Amino acid sequence: MIKILLSGCNGKMGQVITRKAEKYDDLAIIAGYDMADAGRNPYPVFTDLERCTIMPDVLVDFSNPAALETLLAFAVTRKIPAVIATTGLSQVQTRLLGKATESIPVFYSANMSLGINLLIGLVKKAARLLQADFDIEIVEKHHNLKIDAPSGTALAIADAVNSVLEQKHEYVYDRHSRRKKRSRNEIGIHAIRGGTIVGEHSVIFAGNDEIIEIKHTALSREIFATGALSAARFIIGKKPGMYGMSDLVGRE
Repeated sequence: MIKILLSGCNGKMGQVITRKAEKYDDLAIIAGYDMADAGRNPYPVFTDLERCTIMPDVLVDFSNPAALETLLAFAVTRKIPAVIATTGLSQVQTRLLGKATESIPVFYSANMSLGINLLIGLVKKAARLLQADFDIEIVEKHHNLKIDAPSGTALAIADAVNSVLEQKHEYVYDRHSRRKKRSRNEIGIHAIRGGTIVGEHSVIFAGNDEIIEIKHTALSREIFATGALSAARFIIGKKPGMYGMSDLVGRE
């Protein structure tokens, strides 16, 4: 039985993961960490990790970037593998994540969906073939409560595209302040916020007289819960280092 400590357990994703985990026989959430104990979970919830006396096999985090330093210190001190699914990390926090991989295995992904990671593979292939004659634009849509923009997934897609281009492209986020025509050496990234949209990402390759669009739509948060729990299984027993969805998908 894989024992999980769930950070952000009282958030929307935390509650989805809690319900999803109950359907599996090989893992269980034995404790939670959140800023406040809402008293609605079937496991103890700690508002201070220093008071957590329960030893998990893996830490799963779907919380807030502000909690990252505390979580990594807890995981590194106790040699606990960590699955980090929180987005909107700063450069300093990204460096902290990298430092932690010297001591523990860390699974990090801006998006835990298998479908999104398939999309990334497809757009990399398309970018290699189309870069000379097509403009590349990325549009992402999320619910009106999402704080970071553009999404971590949109940036991950842009980075994946840029990694295969012969000439690196500039990311452009706000065209209304750029009073000039579009450069060929750019990737437009656009964020839409509204309603209860779970998540939608489109990559548009616009050429002369033709458009190719590759799109992924998340209809439920459960797909991210499934990915996070799969990552928790995967990271157990791994050597210190950074792992991601490409490692998980490659294994399967």
